[in-house]
Amino acid sequence: MATAEGELLMPRLPELFKTSKQLLDEVEVATEPTGSQIIQAKVFKGLALLKKAAEMLLELDLFSRNEDLEEIASCDLKYLMVPAFQGAFAMKQVNPSKRLDHLQWAREHFLNYLTQCQYYHVAEFELPKTKTNSAENNTANSSLPYSSLVAMASQRQARRERYKQKKEVEHRLSALKSAVESGQADDERVREYYLLHLRRWICISLEEIESIDQEIKILRGKDSSKEASTFHSSRQDRRPVKPFVLTRNMVQAKVFGACYPSLASMTVNDWYEEHRKFGALPDQGIAKKTSEFRTAAQRQDQEQEEEDDECALHRARDWDDWKDTHPRGYGNRQNMG
Repeated sequence: MATAEGELLMPRLPELFKTSKQLLDEVEVATEPTGSQIIQAKVFKGLALLKKAAEMLLELDLFSRNEDLEEIASCDLKYLMVPAFQGAFAMKQVNPSKRLDHLQWAREHFLNYLTQCQYYHVAEFELPKTKTNSAENNTANSSLPYSSLVAMASQRQARRERYKQKKEVEHRLSALKSAVESGQADDERVREYYLLHLRRWICISLEEIESIDQEIKILRGKDSSKEASTFHSSRQDRRPVKPFVLTRNMVQAKVFGACYPSLASMTVNDWYEEHRKFGALPDQGIAKKTSEFRTAAQRQDQEQEEEDDECALHRARDWDDWKDTHPRGYGNRQNMG
């Protein structure tokens, strides 16, 4: 009995969908900041209602891969938009610490909605690439700059086409809205109305996935830069390590020591200042000694030259005296006839 009463009190699937859609419309047109309590309360409530609706859809097995779009009832087409609504509400959540998780969750639901629409051939579009495919595509395009430029141009053209399609769909929806909501439209117009909603949310989902991918890239870049800055700051704050020598054990270190006279005890600047105080630098002591030695050498050379001049003078005088006492031909007279 209690179970039957609980089932009666539980909201039905149409009520859940209608209430969540109203909340999403209120959040979209609200003038309050997205982070305000009123908006966030509506966001959390909408996510809770859509979660129940998704669970009901799984229990009812309303959509099957064995049927085509024409086989789905017109009043049930709107429930295909449940994953798209979940992604839209997830994008409105405000929590900087969990922003990356919210973006990934929203992308998953948008992609789920697009996959269903592509399977049922609701519209012609290309599914966004998954994370692995996009990484491989970026790696391939990084080596081909021309192909990356072509891809960017095609993306811009696709955005323009989606914008035109979205405006056209919204214009047709505004013309059908009053008749469908008042219950005066026939089944054909109701079906067209919900198909237009599906195509509108296809454009929205493709745009949201592009923005999600860009924001995820920015957030991951921030995290990597923070890690790098933290690593560099920790290295800068580290005190310099004193020089040491690795040995197998303490006994070997005491016996053999450092294997060279001593470890470094001062820097080059300290060594320079110490030698400058004692006047042992090239411009203080050695250069002066060199100049004094050069002067002494020059003086010694001059004295040597003067001594050589006196010796030459004495030899010249002795030679002159010898020539006076020994005339020319004096030693060769004994062989003359």
